[in-house]
Amino acid sequence: MSVGAERNEAVATRARENVFAGIEIDRMAERRDDRLWVEETERAADTRFLVLDSEGQALVQANADRPQWMDASMRAERFGDVPATFLGLAQGSAWFALEFDEAHIETFVALTGARRMSLREAGLLFPAFDAGLFAFAKGVAHWHRQTRFCNLCGAPTMVVSSGHRVQCTNPEGPHLHFPRTDAAIIVIVEHGYACLLGRQRGWPKGRYSTLAGFIEPGESLEDAVKREVREESGVEVLHATYHSSQPWPLPASLMVGFTATAKSRDIRLRDDELEDARWFTVEDIVQGMAAGTLGVPPPLSVSYRLIEHWLGLRGVKLEQLVADMPRS
Repeated sequence: MSVGAERNEAVATRARENVFAGIEIDRMAERRDDRLWVEETERAADTRFLVLDSEGQALVQANADRPQWMDASMRAERFGDVPATFLGLAQGSAWFALEFDEAHIETFVALTGARRMSLREAGLLFPAFDAGLFAFAKGVAHWHRQTRFCNLCGAPTMVVSSGHRVQCTNPEGPHLHFPRTDAAIIVIVEHGYACLLGRQRGWPKGRYSTLAGFIEPGESLEDAVKREVREESGVEVLHATYHSSQPWPLPASLMVGFTATAKSRDIRLRDDELEDARWFTVEDIVQGMAAGTLGVPPPLSVSYRLIEHWLGLRGVKLEQLVADMPRS
């Protein structure tokens, strides 16, 4: 393959959506407060409901890695007392989420034979649309659980706007609360022909990943890249370039991916967050994965995509390296 073809393939890889990202859905934010429209939409024959348990797991089909969608008739007949969160319109249907307690879960399982699945597992198994919708629903459901009381006056809250606002019940001045997302950066740092990867204590033996950390108040994304890399590894970053982002409702984050260039390869571990950090050449990664002594994050994560893109620019396919790794 020519250098030009390799770069074109790497650019195509970069353009591929991250897991949970890129779902084509009209969230119809302008209709969320139109109660009559929402109720009519809930009753439509082609409307589907995604069922989540109290821990944010989805109910999936007994014999297939797909959600056990509930239709409008079952919802009206059996679960009409459970408020629904409107997610949006897509593929000719309306999509909602239902948050069930254990009693409702038992009833639903008895009716359908459904089983539970975590978002991490679903991200690797579900079709892209289903995985993205699950991530959307889980993020909102987590926010509901975390906002049961007003953080300004302490009054109990109630969910409004079809699940997208929470309002406190204080009659002297009800406060509105909006969903929040905690932004974090994740970055592959390069210097010459090597990239910087680190590992945390407790990770599977041999696994290394890109560096990451949360944005602090008053900080730009690029400044956060420089600070986090310096704090975790002692490496000084010269500049950072945006790569892609990924919703990460585990429980409530948005991962913003970057590539960056380092001033030098001097590593000075400065805190207890990383057990190790080191520079890896392409040959180091190829040989380490072939020997089974080096592992990378699963394809679920944007970290995998960053490593994939970096290797792809150098004519190496991470997917093939993973496929060729020895199995223990």
